[in-house]
Amino acid sequence: MRDIRYREAVSEALREEMRRDDRVVLLGEDIGVYGGVFKVTSGFLEEFGDKRVLDTPISEGGIVGCAVGASMLGLRPVVEIMYADFLPLAMDQLVNHAALLPFVYGDQITLPFVVRTQGGAGAGAGAQHSKSLEAWVAHVPRLQVAMPATPADAKGLLKTAVREETPTIVFEHKLLYNTKGPVPDGEHLIPFGAAEIKRPGRDVTVIATSRMVLEALAAAETLAAEGIEAEVVDPRTLRPLDGATILESVSRTHRVLVVYEAWRTGGFGAEIAALIAEEGFDYLDAPIRRLGGRDLPIPYSPALEPHVIPTREAIAGQVRAILS
Repeated sequence: MRDIRYREAVSEALREEMRRDDRVVLLGEDIGVYGGVFKVTSGFLEEFGDKRVLDTPISEGGIVGCAVGASMLGLRPVVEIMYADFLPLAMDQLVNHAALLPFVYGDQITLPFVVRTQGGAGAGAGAQHSKSLEAWVAHVPRLQVAMPATPADAKGLLKTAVREETPTIVFEHKLLYNTKGPVPDGEHLIPFGAAEIKRPGRDVTVIATSRMVLEALAAAETLAAEGIEAEVVDPRTLRPLDGATILESVSRTHRVLVVYEAWRTGGFGAEIAALIAEEGFDYLDAPIRRLGGRDLPIPYSPALEPHVIPTREAIAGQVRAILS
């Protein structure tokens, strides 16, 4: 094990996969000469050359369209969409092409490509650079969605995504890039559809995604000092979703809070809550609670931003309310 930063884990995963398989190519805005807006691909152009690290025009639809075509013809592209806010510009390619072409061709083709994108608020990046849109793509069959919260998960899930035969979108929260954590030495792969219990507990299950996992863990520390043991479950992938681990946890704690940074209405946390209501209702001793972002544009103001996204204090408050 080594303690490395989240951005280093992502970079390491890409570098290892490019060295392992020369079909892996990178496409995105400013990923080559500049090294990426978050410096994940710094030095890649020098090592792999401009045939495998391609600085693209500012056209998200064009970038993903290139990845669709290139993957059909045998390459394994990894696309970077600089912010998740720009995913809507590529939704036609993702929803009407990437998700459908293997189906309409009777699965005679595969589309092994990855879209990496940076989502989430908290950086004072304003309304047009702070959204969490994972529910948009998780809604679409045949698109896989991963949301790594730790450096180890960032590396393991991305390496798995590169080797998958299915289009995969990986959401990397921009505030996680500087976080540090242990990452195993050597080959490290994490299977899709395998949730992880980040912290065991007996009193309530807190299901959280992406950066909210860290906020939930911080809230759990606070609650532990009050004698409340919160179990924190990280789905890690939304499609496929590991419902079995979630339901097993709820069957032991009998209370549940679902936390996600995206807007509360229509967020993926609602899907998790529905799963528990449909398949785990008899386990519950209290109603399911959801804590999502407020249904507002994300403000630029550092004073206002914390009031529209969940915080560790809000998570702890919701847990106390459930138990009372």
